[in-house]
Parts: sequence; C-alpha cells; structure tokens
Amino acid sequence: MNFEEHAAKPLLRSVGITVPESGLARSAEEAAAIAKRIGPCVVKAQVPTGKRGKAGGIALAASPEDASVEAERILGMEIAGLPVRSVLVEAQVPIAKELYAAVLNDSDTKGPLLLFSAEGGMDIEDIAANHPDALVRLPIDIREGLSRATLDDAVPEVDGVDRAALLDVLAGLYEAYAANDAELMEINPLIANADGGLVALDCKFTLDDSAVRRHEKLAKSGTPDKLTELEQRGQDIGFKYIELDGNVGVLSNGAGLTMTTMDAISHYGGEPANFLEIGGNAFTLGKQALEVVLANPRVKSLLINFCGAIARTDVMTGGVLEAWDDVNPQVPVFWAISGTGEADARKMLKDKLGIDPYPTMDDAVKAAVEAVR
Repeated sequence: MNFEEHAAKPLLRSVGITVPESGLARSAEEAAAIAKRIGPCVVKAQVPTGKRGKAGGIALAASPEDASVEAERILGMEIAGLPVRSVLVEAQVPIAKELYAAVLNDSDTKGPLLLFSAEGGMDIEDIAANHPDALVRLPIDIREGLSRATLDDAVPEVDGVDRAALLDVLAGLYEAYAANDAELMEINPLIANADGGLVALDCKFTLDDSAVRRHEKLAKSGTPDKLTELEQRGQDIGFKYIELDGNVGVLSNGAGLTMTTMDAISHYGGEPANFLEIGGNAFTLGKQALEVVLANPRVKSLLINFCGAIARTDVMTGGVLEAWDDVNPQVPVFWAISGTGEADARKMLKDKLGIDPYPTMDDAVKAAVEAVR
C-alpha cells in the first residue's frame, strides 16, 4: 500500500526527522488560508506516485493569492492516471545541498538495504548509473538492526552537512522503516540548510500489504492500488487476482505454484494474462474463479494447474468441473494435476470432459502457449 506525502511525513517526524511546516488543502481557499499562516510556500499535488514536478504538480507560491491560483490549477489534474484531489501546502525551506536516503526491501540480500547519496534531487536510477561511487549501499541484518558504529563506518563525510545530524537521520529512517513494516521508506530530497541541519522535503512510504492488519489505523491514511474492473471483482469475491497484459489465463492453487506457473509460461515464450490462486476455495468458488479469468477478453487459452499437498487435487478439480457447464469456456483449456487425490482427479476429468491432464506442468504450459500462437 502506497502513501501520499502528507501521510508519510508524520512517520519521519515521529522518529525525530525534521519536516517543513505544512497543511493539507482540498480547495483553493484552504490552500490560501494555509499559505497565510506559514508564508512563502510550495503547493504539491498529493498522489502516490513520483514525477509530480515533471507533470506540473509542484509549484512555488510567494503569497496566499499565488497559493490559491496554483492550488486551483493543480487540483483536478491527473498524474500517472491518478486524479489530484488534495494539495500539500508546505513552507519553503532554503536549500544549500540536496541528498538522497532510503531503506528498502532488497531481493539480493533478502533483507533491508540502506541507500544514501550526496547527490540528491534526482531518480536513484540516475544516481546509480551516472554517479555509482556516490551511492552507499548498506545491507542491514534485521536481527542486529542498524548501529551507529556501522553507519559511521559506511557513510562518508559530506561537505557542509552536520555529520551527527546525518547519522541521526539515517538511523531514524531505518527506525521508521522497521516500526511501520515498510517495503520502502525514501527521502528525496533530504536537504541541508546553511547551518548543515537536515530537513526531509519529500517522503515516499510503501507499507507491506501483508502487514496491513497489524497497522489498521495507519492503513486508513494510505492509498490502495488502483484496481481494474476485474481486479475489483476478484477482490469482492475474496480472491487475490491481478490482471496482466498476456493472453494465457492461469488458474492454480497456492501463491508459489501460481507464480511458478506464470514463470513457466514466460519461459516457453508466452505471456500470462493474470495471477489468480484459488487454493482451498476451489470447490466452493470454482465458478467465480473461472468467470473472473475468462472475463478478460485477452485470454485465448486457459491453463489449470493443481498440485495437492494439504489441499486435495480431486476436491479442487471437482469444484471447477461442477461449474464447467454453467461457465462453458470458449477457449482451449489445458490441465496439469499432481499430488494428493491425483488419481481421483484424473478420473473426474476423464469422466466429465473426456480428456486426460498433461503428464507434467511443463507439457501443459507448452500446449497452452502454443494454442495462442
């Protein structure tokens, strides 16, 4: 779950990181009132995406009248397909130097990774590509946390920046990341003022979806991902359904098996049309699952892959077959079945549809991919 800037910055403030004075406005009149209170300001579109400045969603305002005009212009804009319904009116801060800092989940080290650069104000990809020596990459052992000594060894001196303040900010950033089950906690830019003190001018925070139930109050201020019509339909039923751009539909059990099935489709030259794992709900929700997958007009073949361990393949197969006549798939369907209940599942498939499942998942995947060519 992503968070807009106004909802992310309080998490920084709670660990002692300085952020500018600000207020949230949903109208030009509210923006003018906040500007009157805080003086020269920046009016920022509140959407959970980057590139706001390049899209015209960030503007300086020297007066309440300017703030009103800019808020009127920005409210109602669309940035990356997201409508702007509020703006953050934030006090202008003199900038002596821009830095970059983030803590994120790193797939290579299987844990948190601190990124820091004295070259801020640009995309981290640009920093990594154009200034690789300026980017500090510090893996963090979650069992030990981030010690001041480790930071002191890893982070270089930065001219014009109070070193103690910098290490405090980086330690606080990791504290906010860990306390809030973040996937990403980023400050760009982290600016130094004339005295070397540090202020977070922006904050990007992504909450791990699996941790939403542990942070119900926090999640209320988040911005859930924008769902497609089919994704919303799947969510309403209780499925984790993700619509993709391919044409091979996928119906499988277990998130790991589903991801493996999608990887196999890609490996053999196809493109999966969706992620949908049905698990133990296959018997009671087989019809709904088939309908959601096949409602995508891009689907030209369907791959059903069941592997039984705790969930029995005969129960899952029976649930789908019970709905078969009602749904009446109009695309070729390819089955792979293995594991607990396999013999009964194969017999059910033969009795109902007069077909046998493919000997292996790879065989079924190859056939499903070939069918759409």
